[in-house]
Amino acid sequence: MTPRKPLKIILCEPRGFCAGVVRAIDVVEKALVLYGAPVYVRHEIVHNKYVVESLKAKGAIFIEELDEATQTSAPVIFSAHGVPKSVPADAKARNLIAIDATCPLVTKVHREAELHHRRGRTIVLIGHKGHPEVVGTVGQLPDGAVMLVETVADVDKLAPADPANLAWASQTTLSVDDTTAIVEALTRRFPSIVGPHKDDICYATTNRQQAVKAVASKVDALIVVGAPNSSNSQRLREAAEQYGCPTALLVQRAAEIDFAALDGVKSLGVTAGASAPEVLVDEIIDAFRARYDVTIETVTTATEDVFFPLPRELRERA
Repeated sequence: MTPRKPLKIILCEPRGFCAGVVRAIDVVEKALVLYGAPVYVRHEIVHNKYVVESLKAKGAIFIEELDEATQTSAPVIFSAHGVPKSVPADAKARNLIAIDATCPLVTKVHREAELHHRRGRTIVLIGHKGHPEVVGTVGQLPDGAVMLVETVADVDKLAPADPANLAWASQTTLSVDDTTAIVEALTRRFPSIVGPHKDDICYATTNRQQAVKAVASKVDALIVVGAPNSSNSQRLREAAEQYGCPTALLVQRAAEIDFAALDGVKSLGVTAGASAPEVLVDEIIDAFRARYDVTIETVTTATEDVFFPLPRELRERA
């Protein structure tokens, strides 16, 4: 029997679920207990197929528009990414029981954008066009009140009506480095632009990227466990490449691992996006244990103890 090749796996810590994701999943599970199945969820509660399928098995029905909620006695939960103001208004008009699972850190961005708007400022939002969080943030304000930029090059194209009266905000799951570069470009071009009281990039996004940066140059390859439509997971893959990792792969499950692309690898970094459960990390490690003689090391760059309580609607009903 040919001995298995050694493989050193370096686990990035922190990784996986953040407080906002834990809260969002808890909202669905608590609603199922309090109201019974079905419970509607508008959009994926978090961007992870495993999580979504697990909740479906418990009685959650995922919809994209409120008119799909045919059982009006069942609650409708808004995803962690946030929704435009028109969505809760529509739910109220339909007499639906609405439960908001928006991450509190996303809600913070909404409230600050509203504050700047009331003070007469146009909002420059740093984010990815079409992402649910961006759609939700833009939808907090009237048409034309928000200008979206995705890159430093976009800053040069901005043509605000009042360049001296601007404020910037950002999607919470962006690349820390890319966002910093865009903010610097905005500040150079619009010196009076006002920023948030506290950086909009969420603590979990920052912490997971820092862990990847610490590991990237020490491994031959790095795997990010996460979904392709997960912004924070994609940013982890990009961070690994930018900080010296020769091969960075984003996979949802062990079955997606391209072992041919990892041929000859002696050290492997592993992390997980903020919406990926630890059970999938374990699954990935087990897949490598089946092929290699695995040793595991953990690199920790931060300790997290953030907790968000359930929405008031659920606390009161409980």
